[in-house]
Formats: sequence, C-alpha cells, structure tokens
Amino acid sequence: MTGRTGDSPTRPARTLRAERVIWRLSRPYLGRLVGAGLLAAGTELAGLVLMATATWLLISAAGRPPLDTLTVAIVAVRALAISRGLLRYTERLAGHDAALRVVTEVRTRVFATLASAGRTTAGQRSGDLLSRLVSDVEAVQDLLLRVLVPAVAATVVAGLAIGGTALVSGPAALALAGGLLLAGVALPVLATVLTRRTSALVAPLRGALAVDAVDLTHGAAELAAFGASRAALDGAATRARELAQLERRMAAATWAVDGLGVLLSGATSAAVVVVALRAEVGGVLVGVLAVGTLAAVEAALALVGAARQWTQLRPGLDRVAELLADPDGLATAEPDSAEPRPAEPRPADAPSAGAGPATGRVGTASDRSGSETARAGCRLVEVTVRYRPDAPPALDRVSLELPPGRRIAVVGPSGAGKSTLLGVLTGAVRPEAGRVTVDDTDLAALPAERRSRAVSGLLAEAHVFHTTVRENLLLGRSTATEDELTAAAGAAGLLDWVRQQPAGWETVVGEDGGQLSGGQRQRLALARALLSAPTHVLLLDEPTEGLDPRAADRVLASATGYAGPTRTVLLVTHRLSELEAYDEIVVLDSGRIRQRGQHADLVDQPGWYRDQWQRQHDAELAYPAPRG
Repeated sequence: MTGRTGDSPTRPARTLRAERVIWRLSRPYLGRLVGAGLLAAGTELAGLVLMATATWLLISAAGRPPLDTLTVAIVAVRALAISRGLLRYTERLAGHDAALRVVTEVRTRVFATLASAGRTTAGQRSGDLLSRLVSDVEAVQDLLLRVLVPAVAATVVAGLAIGGTALVSGPAALALAGGLLLAGVALPVLATVLTRRTSALVAPLRGALAVDAVDLTHGAAELAAFGASRAALDGAATRARELAQLERRMAAATWAVDGLGVLLSGATSAAVVVVALRAEVGGVLVGVLAVGTLAAVEAALALVGAARQWTQLRPGLDRVAELLADPDGLATAEPDSAEPRPAEPRPADAPSAGAGPATGRVGTASDRSGSETARAGCRLVEVTVRYRPDAPPALDRVSLELPPGRRIAVVGPSGAGKSTLLGVLTGAVRPEAGRVTVDDTDLAALPAERRSRAVSGLLAEAHVFHTTVRENLLLGRSTATEDELTAAAGAAGLLDWVRQQPAGWETVVGEDGGQLSGGQRQRLALARALLSAPTHVLLLDEPTEGLDPRAADRVLASATGYAGPTRTVLLVTHRLSELEAYDEIVVLDSGRIRQRGQHADLVDQPGWYRDQWQRQHDAELAYPAPRG
C-alpha cells in the first residue's frame, strides 16, 4: 500500500493557537504548575550551587587551611546533594499531579466533543479518533512536563546565575549572559529549524509503515491474488528507506546541535575565566565561576531538548485544539471531511485511478471476449497437496477441467480442501504432485503477474484496506475507468450504497472495513474481484456470505453475468440452492472428489450433496427471507 505520507500537507502559517487553548484549560491548575516549575528551578539551582561549592571546597582544600574553615562548605555540599534529590522527587510529583489533572480535563472534553459532534462516522477513521483520545492528548502532558516546566526552570536558573556572577564580576556576568543567550535562545531556535520539517515528515511515514504492516499481513492473500504483492513490498521498503534517511538526518542534526552546545559551554566558561582574570578576580573564585558557568549553560541547554520536544508535539496539539477551539464549551470545529485530508494509502500498484503498473487488462469483463475465444482454459491434473510430510493430503489426486465459459461450483464440508484448491489455482499453494496448466502452460512456470492476470478473484476472508472505496476497488485493476468502477459495483450490489454516501467513491471504509456492515464489506470485496476481470478463471469464494438468501441470489446472478460468456467462473459456496444453473458441481471431501455433476443429478443421488441440500431447503422454508 502506498503511503504518500512523505509529503507534508499544506498548512497555514503556524500560530500558538493550540498552546493558547491548552493554557486556558490549565488555568485552574496554574498554582500547581507554577509550583512544579519553581521546584524544577530549585533542583537545577541546587545542582549549580553544589558544583560551585564543591569546586570552592576542592580548590580551598588544596591550600591545606584549618579544617574549621571548610566545615560549612562540607556540610553545604552534603545538604545540597540531598536536597537536590528531594527537590527532584517533589518536582516530579507536583508536575505530574498538575499535568494529569489537565490531561483528564482535556480528555473528557475531547471525548464529549467527539460524541456530541457525531465524529464516529464512516468519514472519520476510528484509529484517528483513538489517536486523538490517547497519543494526541498525551502530547498535552508532554507539553507541560517536557517543555513548560524545563523552560521555567532554565529561565530562573539563568537569571540567578547571572545575578550571582555579577556580585563577583560585572564583566564576567556579561560574558555568562551572552553564552546563556546563545545556549537558551539561539540553539533552541536552530534545533527547531533543523528538525521542524523532518519531524513533520517522520510521523506520517511511521503511520504509513504501520498501515503497510497491517495490509501486508492481513491483505497478503488479496495482494497475491491480484499480483500486487511485489509492488506493495517495494512500496513499504521505499517508505522504510525514506524513514531511515529522515531519522538519520534528524540524528545528524541532533548531534550537530548537541555538539555546538558542548562547544558553547566550554567557550562560555573560557570567556568567563578570561574576563574574570582580567578583572583581577581571586583564583578560587575564578575556578568557581568556571565550573558554575558549565553548570549554568548545561541547565540552559535543556531548552534545546524542550524545543525539539515542542516541535514534535505540535501536530498532536493542533489536532487536539481542533476539538477544543472553545474550552469553555464543546468544540465546534468543522468535520474532518471539510478539511484537506492527506492522501489515503492505496494499493502500491495503484497510485491513481489512471496510473499504475500495466496489468494488461482493459475494459470490463464482457468487453474482452473477442480476443479470448481461442483459449484452451485451465486444467488440474492429478494434483496432490500435503502441508506436512506426515499429514493426510489436503488434496488427493484431484483432476478438474475449467474450459472457457463454464460455470463450475465446488462444495463440501469444512476442511474438505476447497480453499486449498483455490490456493493451487492462484499459485499460492504448490502441489507436491500433479500439474496445473493455463492454456497448456504449466502455472508454476508463469511469472506471478501473469498468474494473477489469468486466475484471480474473491478469496476467503478478503482483506478490505483502510482507505477509500475507490482505492479498494482499484486494487483489482489500477487502470479502471469510472464506468468500469460503476459496472463492477453495480454487479456486486454495492452501487446503491456508494451513491447514498456523501463522499461517494471517496468514502473511507475504516480498518479492515470496520465502518461497513458484513454484507457491504463482502460486496466491496466482490466488486474488486469482478473489476480484476482475470483472462481465464474468476474465483468466487463465498461471494454472498453475510447476505440474505434473496439478495444472495440476485448478487450471484449479476456477478456471474458480469463475468461474460468466455470466462470460467469457479464458485466455492455453502448455499446449494444457488447452483441449479451451474454446468458442473464438484463435491470435495477429505481432499478427494466424491461426487460431480449437475444440480438435478446430484439431488437424486444418495450422498453429502443431497443430504445438505435437503437440510438447507427445509431451513429456508421454515425461516423465509423477508421480502424487499
């Protein structure tokens, strides 16, 4: 599935709208937040004073003064070390208490907004809603704890450090102020500029790779059936390489800015020492100023991390702000369908309705009979499949003729080998013995793309991709026109539903078709299979599952008619009443063909088919389907 998430969506100029919204919600807890900021400042200040006091103690002790002159410094070092840990613990408690209270308020309002605005519709992804309730709301917590509190602490410590240095030397204080401005303002701005665009690209790519993982896992059968596996894998690999490149770029930018921070810390300390020496400051105090400067600049460099964190949080904060435009009441943001939406992922072989890898199939199923009349058809000869060497065969010497234009049904109990038979025909299952041929050519000798062109269709538990109706259908044939989409959807009984949707073909169906009913999901998968229009055999595995009997009969009849007179239809079904018009019915059991013939013949013969048909006939008489 393509991600196209490397291109960031066009947005208006960034403002602080999201932060203002969060700030208004935080007002009731302002005292707690200020307390957490002051405790964080106290922690950093304790560390700075600890470094300065320890430096004074070591330098003074080198002169071997009387012990009583060092006692106060020794006690101060111990007290500062202990108080630093206590302050950090208290700051964490206070900060998390305040942040969690704000997050609780935000999450409650977001949930109420989503519920009242009817956001849980087909046009809104359920994963998007969950993201807003979980990860995006967590961004509010990170804004408070990893951006606001460190910023307050760094500002307070910087101001006190400059003031303390000014008491010793005014020129040294100016040098320190210059270094702190560079560390606390210039470097954070530089870090923001370097990471802003890259961060905006990384998050969508990670989301696209998550979608790829789901689609490649759950949609593997459909991708293989339609010959799209290689393109999907290539698309996922491309996005993985793009993500790795972006992350390397971010790592390089981080390393560069952090390296500049280390150099700036040393340069500021050296500048303070030089200025202090020129101002004839005492040797002990020069050492204290040097180490204290290192600690002060390190505290200011925390703003670089806060700036990076803020850049990464902005998308999530903006999404929350959309729902909290009015924090004094429920948000009145427009539904997402009114906003520009980034392109949804679609199958990797179908970048657009009119572009994609050539499939060699143009037009609807009934448009291709002119070039196919000379086909020899598909054939299975003595095919045996065994999944484990010591296991009984899933198919045991099965032979089946699939000449052009024939309608053949395969029935049997669960575990009879029906799905294995379809897997053999699509090339997904390799037989251990026997042959499968298409126009007298061994199926295994054909490239995967040609196999999918010759034999494909609706497989069991068909995967519906988390994208639009149009793009789900285009997996069947990426070059399909609007008329062909309409014809396939009409034959599958999906067209009326599509026309009822406000977004029409652009309706997003949700993860694995979660926004659709079971019948709608099955019709969508069937329409995609019909649109694929294989040249030889159209496979239909339980195409009417989830539909009532009357609707099932109508859909199967229209789907079979859509296949045209020269294409073989191989139907796997449990509803035997659908099969009266089929040319041949094959009864599989334990991997072997037990019965074969037409419906009228099989209901007169003792065996599984007659027994099963009688049970289904009696059940439909007892519980008739509703009219309409």
